[in-house]
Amino acid sequence: MNTESPIALPARHAVPAHWQSALQTCLRAGETAVASVELDLDDSLHFAPGIVVVTDQRLLAKTAGDVEWKTWSYRQHLALAHHDHAGVGTLELHDEIRRLACWRYTLGHNPDALRVIDHFEQQRDAALTGTPVQEPEQAICPSCKAPLPADQEECPICTREIHTPPSTWTLFRLWRFARPYRGQLLAGFLLTLASTAATLVAPYLSMPLMDKVLIPYQNGQQIDVMLVASYLAGMAGAALFAWGLGWARTYILALVSERIGADLRTATYEHLLRLSLEYFGGRRTGDLMARIGSESDRICVFLSLHLLDFATDVLMIGMTAVILVSINPWLALVTLLPLPFIAWMIHVVRDKLRHGFEKIDRVWGEVTNVLADTIPGIRVVKAFAQEKREAARFREANRHNLLINDRVNKVWSLFSPTVTFLTEIGLLIVWAVGIWQVSKGDITVGVLTAFLAYIGRFYTRLDSMSRIVSVTQKAAAGAKRIFDILDHVSSVPESQNPVHLSRIEGRIDIRNIGFRYGNRAVLRGVDLSIKPGEMIGLVGHSGSGKSTLVNLICRFYDVSDGAILVDGVDIRSLPIAEYRRHIGLVLQEPFLFFGTIADNIAYGKPGATRAEIIAAARAANAHEFILRLPHGYDSMVGERGQTLSGGERQRISIARALLIDPQLLILDEATSSVDTSTEKEIQKALDNLVRGRTTIAIAHRLSTLRQADRLVVLDKGQIVEVGKHEELLAREGAYYRLYQAQQRQAENEALADLQDDIA
Repeated sequence: MNTESPIALPARHAVPAHWQSALQTCLRAGETAVASVELDLDDSLHFAPGIVVVTDQRLLAKTAGDVEWKTWSYRQHLALAHHDHAGVGTLELHDEIRRLACWRYTLGHNPDALRVIDHFEQQRDAALTGTPVQEPEQAICPSCKAPLPADQEECPICTREIHTPPSTWTLFRLWRFARPYRGQLLAGFLLTLASTAATLVAPYLSMPLMDKVLIPYQNGQQIDVMLVASYLAGMAGAALFAWGLGWARTYILALVSERIGADLRTATYEHLLRLSLEYFGGRRTGDLMARIGSESDRICVFLSLHLLDFATDVLMIGMTAVILVSINPWLALVTLLPLPFIAWMIHVVRDKLRHGFEKIDRVWGEVTNVLADTIPGIRVVKAFAQEKREAARFREANRHNLLINDRVNKVWSLFSPTVTFLTEIGLLIVWAVGIWQVSKGDITVGVLTAFLAYIGRFYTRLDSMSRIVSVTQKAAAGAKRIFDILDHVSSVPESQNPVHLSRIEGRIDIRNIGFRYGNRAVLRGVDLSIKPGEMIGLVGHSGSGKSTLVNLICRFYDVSDGAILVDGVDIRSLPIAEYRRHIGLVLQEPFLFFGTIADNIAYGKPGATRAEIIAAARAANAHEFILRLPHGYDSMVGERGQTLSGGERQRISIARALLIDPQLLILDEATSSVDTSTEKEIQKALDNLVRGRTTIAIAHRLSTLRQADRLVVLDKGQIVEVGKHEELLAREGAYYRLYQAQQRQAENEALADLQDDIA
């Protein structure tokens, strides 16, 4: 009998499915895979498949040229190192003597590589010490603070809007926006009631007109002209009265619905601006634009037209039913016979339409997403001659939209004619029963005529009321998508008891902070104190946590652990807008709004004088090139500043930061996307900007950070070195390796340029 432990299957999500069968041939009895990273490059940087797997007993690897799996058992001094350069990531396995293996991959696999290193170190330490690996602490959603399921970075609570179907009851939540106009709404309802009642006068007067005038005339009596005139005058007066009341009702409710729609758009946009950057990270621009634009317009049309028609239909059906019962209960019962069948059909079809229209809204968001991607990036599209590709992408999104609409229309096309058919059958039954009762003398011809007149209005309104199902479900789907935004709580909330700082000195204390994005720890145990006026340079590989640390200081996100203090005050206690007015931010890709150069410079200080704007531009070395433009400071920069070069846009963004005179300055790769000569111009502007301010700078070129008071080296979300440029080079640690790698790259590029010149 075999007493050996069975071979453990790889943990869920630890190894891709297409590698699991190959891995099973190598795993020992009881051995479990805990993490892996797929490789897609070989040593020559050609695309080739491969994988590195961490198990609870050893490290395994297999590349395209390997026949068998390579394995390394855990032992002391065995370590995995990681670095990346120019879009290529590298994993190196080494011990205290030499490098044992090297694997390369494109940076799309970088998160998996970092996860492999974490699990490798945990399993190695557990094997050496004999202590079991501790289970990772429960990850918390940074937005709603709810525990995240294992192996998931997406919070099911925050993403419920994707999976929750819209409900008609969502429309009742619009009362919050309608409440300020309840007086006008009450007036509109009363007018609707009065105008509906006025339209029911004419059929009622047709009864005596038939029984007292027309039928006696056929029997040889003379027509009473005055009696006919009174009946016709009553009908004309009722029609005129109904027209006036209908006009007033429609006008009042249209004005109210437009205001409700405007308030809804404003509230949604203002709430959207208050949400943290985390919310926008998982949303498409086109989808958000569609929600605020087309969805609010759809709700406005529903409130101004369809809801008004629905209310009129309900009142008309109710009043008509009362009149019919008062004239002849048995004939009224026959008239109302189709109602239960129509109500049952509405109930069945409503759910299908609700789901269908919600899908239509999402698919329409895909169409607008293509437009939102392509139109701002039209220069890139044309530069790479991808017009056909983008047209095909739009055509596919449009085809998907058409497909979903066809499915909904298939349901709706069956429903509407069926309702019409039932009403026609009902009218036929009324004719049959009415003729039978006239023949028995139970009712007069005038009563039957009035019944038929009322029945025409009744069934017309019933048919119209059934059609409201479609527009109601569309409006409900739109309302749900808007309330999904309004219900979202910012992960960076305002303090309930804010602390106000009129001015700040610029001292920053980062105390043992940690930050998680889903289950992935981005920063861990970061401690750093920055003096007022000090310049700190952040360096490290891609994914080491530099930009995340800057985002936390700006409070675009909130820390998961620890605290960030400015002048001894936790930044979570400061009002967000008040705190950020003390921060100047210069990004790698400066964003300029459509408008004049002066407006863009004064964006952070709209009330700035022209003299202040020019002074900021001079300090940013932008004044000269601005004056060379056709209209100087009043020149239009175009959307996203497309009419300016990258260096010019960057200097305008520096002038924008200078104008608000911030005490804290964040430079995020401010010179990485420009050429060397432009970099010198920008660097002069940055020298003016940095002077006297607490500055945190991220730079791709390490040479640009030599003037920093201290350099902070980050690796895998932790600070590994702190010191001046010369000190860190002398240590020959992480910074030294980064610096040497950049020097080699610069030498290789210079050699390649020289060879090109010779050729």
